[in-house]
Amino acid sequence: MRVTQVSIRASEAATEHGRPELTPELLASCAARYSRNNEGLEAILAKIDPENMDRSVDSIFKMIDYGHQSIADMVPVAMFLDEVSIFLAYLIWSVCPTAGGQESSTRYIRLSSDGLVAPEEFGLAPEDHAEWHAFMKQCFEAYETSLGHWEEICSRNPDLTRIPKHLLEDKSEKAVKQVARMKRNYAFDRARYFLPVAAKTNMMLIMSARGWVQLCQYLFSHWLPEAQHVAAAIREELTLVAPRLVRHAKEMDSFRFGIHDEFQQLSEAASKWTPSDTLEAPCNASVELFPPNGISDAELAAGLEYHDNRYAYTGDSLRRTAIRFAWSAVAIAEIRDLNRHRTGQKYCPLLPLGFYCASDQVPSNDTDFTTALSTVGKNALQESVSRIAGLKPSYIAYGLLGLQYQFEHTTTLDKFVYEAELRTGTGAHYRYASHLSRVIDTLQQSHPLICGKVRVGTAEPE
Repeated sequence: MRVTQVSIRASEAATEHGRPELTPELLASCAARYSRNNEGLEAILAKIDPENMDRSVDSIFKMIDYGHQSIADMVPVAMFLDEVSIFLAYLIWSVCPTAGGQESSTRYIRLSSDGLVAPEEFGLAPEDHAEWHAFMKQCFEAYETSLGHWEEICSRNPDLTRIPKHLLEDKSEKAVKQVARMKRNYAFDRARYFLPVAAKTNMMLIMSARGWVQLCQYLFSHWLPEAQHVAAAIREELTLVAPRLVRHAKEMDSFRFGIHDEFQQLSEAASKWTPSDTLEAPCNASVELFPPNGISDAELAAGLEYHDNRYAYTGDSLRRTAIRFAWSAVAIAEIRDLNRHRTGQKYCPLLPLGFYCASDQVPSNDTDFTTALSTVGKNALQESVSRIAGLKPSYIAYGLLGLQYQFEHTTTLDKFVYEAELRTGTGAHYRYASHLSRVIDTLQQSHPLICGKVRVGTAEPE
């Protein structure tokens, strides 16, 4: 695991035009002066010693309280986190939904068992290591087997991939490479459910120092050893750009107690869990709309009158209307991205309810391979639930991307429309399109005027 802070330098054009270049903390200091006087930027910059910018923060702007959250909000920090577990990446995004950034995608990258986080990072006891490694080997073997089957299926049935016919018939080098990539992505999309959440991924986030400090507080307070180790590495990097804020990046009793209580509640739910007749839990959608008093469906529909793409205008009636939508069982493969939508509040108790492995996508004459491989998912589900019920936080070490969880999102209607159009649009994962279409269908029953204006797509291909 590696955490690397990356600074931002002035562009050549900015330098040529004489624009100022400041350290992140000094930038926040200059902005903070605006709340104390109206002298303007040039007067503030005149007080800075260009040969010692860090000292300028203390000597010139010493009246500023660097413990104040509003100051920390103005310190931009970018960090790259390499070789962290897929689960930790999910956890970080759930705590930092407004951060900008990216993560290595299981839809485009082939993963291997060489890239696994060490079992002790999940709190697994030494006596469990050999058994866990054996199970991880089974998971990656299932992933590779599934990938091979899906590649064969889309080669035999290219129509299933929905690749445009003109591309399939085009024999140019460019078209051949594009078709190969689309077929590969088609197979990755459907094989990834056997990947362990202990597999390594890379991610990058850019947010304020306040965001990084709050992330450290959460991770230091978490039961996951990997979370604590990453928090320490982040704090070390934070000293390079915001040293005056590092004292706040520490374990917090409120987070520690709260995270502990949430796990206790999860354990109680797991102790009452009974397996269903089918391994895959049904994914039912639900949706509730909360428009302010006096706003009719017709007014909400009118707010989409000029909405000709997902980035276009939406009326204030939609921006004022709250919406809560949820699914009873979503694979964490999809939750990872649904979780990153930047607005509102998400709820996802990590008690697995079933296992999804794209069996609904398999042609009727090819179903045997998913049935055979689903044993891996069943074992992951049972081991995870058993460990949760036994109050063993190491349960997450047995997680797979196909394990299904309850997922709920509360936001405003305009943001939901964006998400629905994005996740059903061209290039979207087939499962996203299915999940969002279910919500739209449910909403259609009670609010048909609104749904008629939402630009729902059919996803795939890209």
